[in-house]
Amino acid sequence: MYSLQKTLILASSSPRRKAFLDDLGLVYTVEVMPIDETVLPGEDAKTFVCRMASEKGRHISEKNPRSWVVAADTVVCLSDKILGKPTDPDDAVQMLMTLSGNSHTVMTGFSLMCHEAQVHEAHVVTTKVSFTAFGKDDARAYVATGEPLDKAGSYGIQGLGGVFVEKIDGSYSNVVGLPLAELVSRLEFHDIIKPHLFGG
Repeated sequence: MYSLQKTLILASSSPRRKAFLDDLGLVYTVEVMPIDETVLPGEDAKTFVCRMASEKGRHISEKNPRSWVVAADTVVCLSDKILGKPTDPDDAVQMLMTLSGNSHTVMTGFSLMCHEAQVHEAHVVTTKVSFTAFGKDDARAYVATGEPLDKAGSYGIQGLGGVFVEKIDGSYSNVVGLPLAELVSRLEFHDIIKPHLFGG
């Protein structure tokens, strides 16, 4: 659907984020550098995901100064509490039970940077997700599939976890891990991609 005009690096090993870029028809490389993902004292979710997205991309951008780097971080928030990835299956069940019958927000911070072009921008997209009420046996059965163990909030909306989702308000792709409309808009703004017109 799009043609890449500049060198692009995805600073994420997430198969879901890679699938999004693949579906757009983009050719890119993946580079990941481990960072400390600890929430700082008093840090709110929006500040945290912005900082994570920026830190994930910054070192890679400095190593590849002519390339454009996309990085992202997604968190699930219930009230003011950030729900990260579960530490073990019991933690995943407990997390799911706190979400049962409630609405929560999913925030994804994404950064776009190019060291040579002196561009470093970060954006946050928020989606409200409402869960149906379900029992602990439902949560245990879902956790037993293994799907939620590497996901913020202990569920994947694009997988089996979608069975708990009653409705969403906002970007679906944002909940999966990358707000596509907003990202494509920034990539086009910086002439990194352009629509691929077949036969044109």
